[in-house]
Amino acid sequence: MYTIAALYHFARFPDPEALKPPLVALCRAHGITGSLLLAREGVNGTIAGPSAAAVEAVVAHLRTLPGCADLEWKTSHSEGPPFGKMKVRLKREIVTMGQPDVDPLAGTGHYVDAQDWNALIAQDDVAVIDTRNDYEVAIGTFDGAIDPQTSSFGEFPAWWEANRHRFHNKRIAMFCTGGIRCEKSTNYLLGQGVEDVYHLKGGILKYLEEVPQDQSSWTGACFVFDNRVSVEHGLKPGPHLLCHGCRRPILPEDTTRDGYEAGVSCHNCVDETSEDDKNRFRERQKQMALAKRRKW
Repeated sequence: MYTIAALYHFARFPDPEALKPPLVALCRAHGITGSLLLAREGVNGTIAGPSAAAVEAVVAHLRTLPGCADLEWKTSHSEGPPFGKMKVRLKREIVTMGQPDVDPLAGTGHYVDAQDWNALIAQDDVAVIDTRNDYEVAIGTFDGAIDPQTSSFGEFPAWWEANRHRFHNKRIAMFCTGGIRCEKSTNYLLGQGVEDVYHLKGGILKYLEEVPQDQSSWTGACFVFDNRVSVEHGLKPGPHLLCHGCRRPILPEDTTRDGYEAGVSCHNCVDETSEDDKNRFRERQKQMALAKRRKW
């Protein structure tokens, strides 16, 4: 059983590049896989290890970084390896919004614990906004939530500018997978003059972990960025597969639909890629199959 830790923390890293080598060495020493992003604004990522102790060793190291002593993480488990390898990358932002004036360390919306979320979003003067990408929203969201239909987080500010008139005299409640997007989106709304802004502490993952299904306002599955593809209540693996052509989640029955080719395309993207793209994907799929056979 693999232990998975999803984490992020906003902090001031004057030299994130200097933090990378010891982090890479530690992950290798403990057999950790996954992805971590380092930027001047902090750290973000999901990692997995063959034991809880291995993951905790990396988390303990991250908590020694400047401003990260109270870094929190969310734990889940997987029977199979969730990631193929380990990546530590340097980025301009740990979650890309493209708004240089947005600074979660300067202030965010009011945190709402998972157990209090249902009561908040049931109120008539509260508008609930899903800040995730459209393909994530498509497989699951909270009842009554507004889908901005954005393909990337960087599109959110423009969507808000075009739609802010819809939310006059409304309190705004926002949510995302683990909470990191809401740190920025709520700070952005505060900067836009919105006074009553709330967000789900720990994100959907914490809600699905803590709130029983028979008391839940959530419908569907939550997309996750690892080999599980999606999770449901209790963080049990969901039914979804991943189209390796477009990286969107699909259901097992979608593999019988026109346009599906393993590792190449699905009904969502078959008309979005060129034949040259598809040939590249076929070669990639061939090499992956060969590598798997060599492994066994």
